[in-house]
Amino acid sequence: MNSVSESYALFETPIGICGIAWGERGVVAVQLPEASERETRVRMLRGRANAREEQPPPNVRRAIDAIVALLNGGETDLRDITLDMRGVPDFHRRVYEIARAIPVGETSTYGSIAMKLGDPTAARAVGQALGRNPFPIVIPCHRVLAANGKLGGFSGGSGSATKLRMLAIEGAQVRGELGLR
Repeated sequence: MNSVSESYALFETPIGICGIAWGERGVVAVQLPEASERETRVRMLRGRANAREEQPPPNVRRAIDAIVALLNGGETDLRDITLDMRGVPDFHRRVYEIARAIPVGETSTYGSIAMKLGDPTAARAVGQALGRNPFPIVIPCHRVLAANGKLGGFSGGSGSATKLRMLAIEGAQVRGELGLR
């Protein structure tokens, strides 16, 4: 989506400077922190070069406040944030709906989501969909693990380190390669 009507803002969180972009139908993207504010801004603008940096309207401000509260260790539910999923493939949308229902402090697996989709062979496709998640944190892809509770990959922020940090903030238990039981 590259619309002149999109706007964005950067905001401080306990894990670094994040970004959020919105349009007339809701939030169109969330950006995890990069190594610097400049890099976060550049990544935020990828695919939305015409977006304007603005003060967020009240609904987006509430979304930002909820994201910050969650990243401060609160059990904040982000499911009431309106997401504009135009252009999101149907399969990805279905994966995101299932992932969005994972409660704070809990985890699921790619395979479990594939089973809920009715295709136990789709775990890899689930991982690919989550790797393209335009709404990290709001669609909590960090709560989805590989088989046997292993951390798995993460394409946002500083990769698996960001995923692990977010899970730790939420109090989630991760086993496998991390040595936790």
